[in-house]
Amino acid sequence: MNSLIIACQSCGKKNKIPAGKQHLLAKCGQCGSPISLSGKAVPVELDDNGFHDFIKQASLPVMVDFFSPTCGPCRQMTPVVDALARKYIHKCIIAKIDTSRHVRTPSLLQIKGVPSFLFFKNGELVDRVVGAAPESDLDRKIRSLC
Repeated sequence: MNSLIIACQSCGKKNKIPAGKQHLLAKCGQCGSPISLSGKAVPVELDDNGFHDFIKQASLPVMVDFFSPTCGPCRQMTPVVDALARKYIHKCIIAKIDTSRHVRTPSLLQIKGVPSFLFFKNGELVDRVVGAAPESDLDRKIRSLC
């Protein structure tokens, strides 16, 4: 899972924050001051092993981008997904899973094409969008979950 390295604004200490926990309120390991992740959030990288537990335990709604690095439309959507992760920090978890490396989860969720965006709330699948979509469409779906 990817991580963020964020310097504390109070003491300057660098803090490693796992992306899967960035939606929680982070505090500096040295001085205990709150650490702002505003504008720094990244999509959480999921895999077949932890996908279902992550979704079930998520305290916030989750949007998952099912993508392949060799897919042109998927690459076009990367900046959109990254922007949504920054915009919805502490409101919705934005995650992604590489379907070329992790095939079991997309198969179980009947992902037929990429990019596909699945929306979960309280551990349950509530909506999906298949194909590259305008940021405004994904934004609207996320707002309906929050």
